[in-house]
Amino acid sequence: MASNKKYWKSVEELNGNSPIVDKLRNNEFVEEIPTDEFLGDKDKLSSSSTSRRDFLKYVGFSTAAASLAACEGPVIKSIPYVVQPEEIIPGVADYYATTIADGFDFANILIKTREGRPIKVEKNTLEGSKIYPNARVYASVLTMYDTMRLKQPKVEGKDASWQEVDARVKAGLSQAAASGGQVVVLTGTTASPSTEKIIADFGAKYPGFKHVIYDAVSSSEALDAFQQVYGERALADYDFSKADVIVSVGADFLGDWQGGGYDSGYGLNRIPKNGKMSKHIQFEANMSLTGANADKRVPLTVTQQKYALVAVYNAVTGASVGVPALDKAAADAVNKAAQQLKAAGSRGVFVTGLDDVNAQLLAIAINNALNSQAFNPAGARMVRKGDAKAVTQLVNDMKAGSVHTLIMSGVNPVYTLPNSDEFAEALKKVKLSVAFSMKEDETASKTTVAAAAPHYLESWGDVTIAKGYYSVTQPTIRPLFDTKQVQDALLSWSGNPQSYYDFLKGFGTQYSGGKSWNQLVHDGVASDAAAATTASTPATGGFAGAASQLASAKAAAGAFELVLYTKTGMGDGQQASNPWLQEFPDPITRASWDNYLTMSAADAEALGVENWNVDNGGLNGSYVSVEVAGKKLEKVPVIIQPGQAKGTVGLALGYGRKDGMKEEMVVGVNAYNLYTNFKAEQTVKLSKVSGEHEFACIQLQRTLMGRGDIVKETTLKEYNEKDASEWNEVAQVSYDHQEVPATTIDLWEGFDRSIGHHFNLSIDLNACTGCGACVIACHAENNVPVVGKSEIRRSRDMHWLRIDRYYSHEDTFEGDVELKENTSGLLNSKRTFEKMENPADNPQVVFQPVMCQHCNHAPCETVCPVAATSHGRQGQNHMAYNRCVGTRYCANNCPYKVRRFNWFLYSENNEFDYHMNNDLGRMVLNPDVVVRSRGVMEKCSLCIQMTQATILKAKREGRPVDKNEFYTACSEACGSGAMVFGDINNNEDTVTRRKEDERSYHLLGHIGTQPNVFYHVKVRNT
Repeated sequence: MASNKKYWKSVEELNGNSPIVDKLRNNEFVEEIPTDEFLGDKDKLSSSSTSRRDFLKYVGFSTAAASLAACEGPVIKSIPYVVQPEEIIPGVADYYATTIADGFDFANILIKTREGRPIKVEKNTLEGSKIYPNARVYASVLTMYDTMRLKQPKVEGKDASWQEVDARVKAGLSQAAASGGQVVVLTGTTASPSTEKIIADFGAKYPGFKHVIYDAVSSSEALDAFQQVYGERALADYDFSKADVIVSVGADFLGDWQGGGYDSGYGLNRIPKNGKMSKHIQFEANMSLTGANADKRVPLTVTQQKYALVAVYNAVTGASVGVPALDKAAADAVNKAAQQLKAAGSRGVFVTGLDDVNAQLLAIAINNALNSQAFNPAGARMVRKGDAKAVTQLVNDMKAGSVHTLIMSGVNPVYTLPNSDEFAEALKKVKLSVAFSMKEDETASKTTVAAAAPHYLESWGDVTIAKGYYSVTQPTIRPLFDTKQVQDALLSWSGNPQSYYDFLKGFGTQYSGGKSWNQLVHDGVASDAAAATTASTPATGGFAGAASQLASAKAAAGAFELVLYTKTGMGDGQQASNPWLQEFPDPITRASWDNYLTMSAADAEALGVENWNVDNGGLNGSYVSVEVAGKKLEKVPVIIQPGQAKGTVGLALGYGRKDGMKEEMVVGVNAYNLYTNFKAEQTVKLSKVSGEHEFACIQLQRTLMGRGDIVKETTLKEYNEKDASEWNEVAQVSYDHQEVPATTIDLWEGFDRSIGHHFNLSIDLNACTGCGACVIACHAENNVPVVGKSEIRRSRDMHWLRIDRYYSHEDTFEGDVELKENTSGLLNSKRTFEKMENPADNPQVVFQPVMCQHCNHAPCETVCPVAATSHGRQGQNHMAYNRCVGTRYCANNCPYKVRRFNWFLYSENNEFDYHMNNDLGRMVLNPDVVVRSRGVMEKCSLCIQMTQATILKAKREGRPVDKNEFYTACSEACGSGAMVFGDINNNEDTVTRRKEDERSYHLLGHIGTQPNVFYHVKVRNT
């Protein structure tokens, strides 16, 4: 029988009407823990005296307290479809083929959309695709969701309608026609046949009309040379997969040289097959991405590079042009490279990035003499068309007052022109100026009409990246704002009633290669091989004269040579407001949120310039003033760069933008001010100035310090002649008093992993160029937050995937190993390793992508007190975010240091005013991946949402998963073929064959973690 006794804990409970009793009954915690007060504010948190132990006392390990402290999120009500669109299935991604062509980056891509929102860029691998996306292209989807975009047109700084704009422009054009004033259209390289046709039709009505093409980062010298030889303004294309010997003088062809996109062909021939691989020799001033990947890199000043080029020309063509002597080491390297190139014959290729017509002419002559298979003038690239002389003439015409109407699209000359002040002043003399721009940038803010332009993902268009390749740009979302394409406007202003879509649909059939319009839009690409098989007969005269002029180059006495370049992450600066790219670490310096002057250690010492680390782990440095032709940049920070040629300095373009930018994005200095005469090489004066600059550098260690079990490397000779056990050595341990391979010893109980799927990721260090496309793709797919410069300085970056860059202390990594092995004794070893932290003047470089290794015997899983991290049967290490209480034990126990702790709530927090802090920016978030809250650990999941989607798709279609059907964000983004993901239980998957390769090894394999990520020994062709 149940008891009717009444139990009570206090006398107050005997009072049935007491409000205190009701409050206590309904509240587990009498006083709410004020977590928002100190966890939501980074300043209060950093100044708090609350210890970690006390904090855990307050919140405990209970689910309720953990939820209160770390996992509580706002409730957002969803509104369902009233009528569901037929083409949208909730929870299932749609993909649309399109093309990016912003004047600097060109690529054939697929756009992943969810419920009508574009959220990610992927490669288009169909036949006819020409260039794979780079890091900037992967990040470009975020640019569409920028809150600083122009949301409607403006006339004289005031919001206006398109009817008002049309009326104003048509009146101005009529006035120009009546008065005989000049009408000019200024664009970047569109590479669009339909746009060029529309511009030509528009200008036919106006006498003296000009279409001026302006590339912010000029390739004008190379275009002039190609036009002089082949009679067409274009650039030769290259296929580095057809080259056994590559010699480059100042050409960063793995970066942005002549449009980029060469890494896929390059990577194919860098993996040793049948004992062979290509050999790459690089002569350059700055340490570039291409130079870092070379087998042999020789630092030379710009003047010395010109001498080297003439020497190669003499050796290959048999010419005898007199050239000043280089120092013995450089001369030997040049002669050896020239002889190897000549011996390779048609399997050799020569490229140069020098901004000199004569240098570009000699490159053409050398490749023609070699009959290079990799050199393809017939399939010329159309991605650069700018004419520096025409731009200079336009500025002069504007200053003279002869330009009545100036219509600009895809350009920002007030920011990018070296004489931008002159242009801005001359713009005042133009009666009508129109700028089609996504933002009210430096130029649009000074024009009569700021015409709001759509993002390329909201636009129609066509692109001819190279002869024989035609592609279509299609909108993947309705325009977010009241925008209009320049093509639609020009059609309207020229009296053509057609929309641009209708015009394009009729125009594109002549380039479609027989495809219907619907098929062309579906595929995004079409190819016509016949169009790329013929080239004009090259002119052969003038090469000797070009060589003589190049050989007569003289360096300015007592001055430095400045080499301006574009960073892999920032390019020409169009996407300077993109937080993914600002936080993207430069592959070479590993610094983000900045540009800086790179300088050799010897020159830095002579100038009294320093770099040093401070208590919080941040890197600091000195300032210098930089002066070119009377123009000066004050307080430019300096990074001491191993491999920088003595007597030279480097500075990245694309930074220092101010208009149309959030305050957090205004970083760096505008190097375009020093881009005199559109030449990347300048004579510069430097002087140290007072001050201390704070860098956001995420890799403070510089060298490998001889730790050969992290990056394994060998030479092609050893790879061919020695057993794999010598160059891919397995660590030995003592077991029963006998030395046995560490991989055979297991302290854990194993289980059968042969049933179902078992995922592995292969990373080939030979093919990895360090480009970072995988880093940005991971950002997009997995909702990785941006934390800003201040947090990066505290080593709190949230990248799930990092690309470590290591230098050698000796001239080669082989020398490092020898130095390490010859060291004995505790004190001697300590001194040696301390010394080895300093890189050589011209170090070898290696890139190593590192993410969670998904260990089958994971050290993190055993130390988690709440079982937030555990192992899945398919080989993935799982994270249950709502269980994690942020002890960080797992991070301490991880030998690979790949776990990231959410110090703050990065979403909807005014302290982190990036894309996650506004409704528009959050549209890019992937709904398949949770946005992590503060106080939890996160790390690479091997894109579990993607693997499960592939399994479910196959299940829905009633079939097994096909071979090579699985992929992750990083493996999909890798254009060089370095990363391959798959199921090792499927014998037909590429990753299975890669795992069996004798070059494969596990990172820190001797500690017994048994990772599901494996690497391939790097082989150098010495």
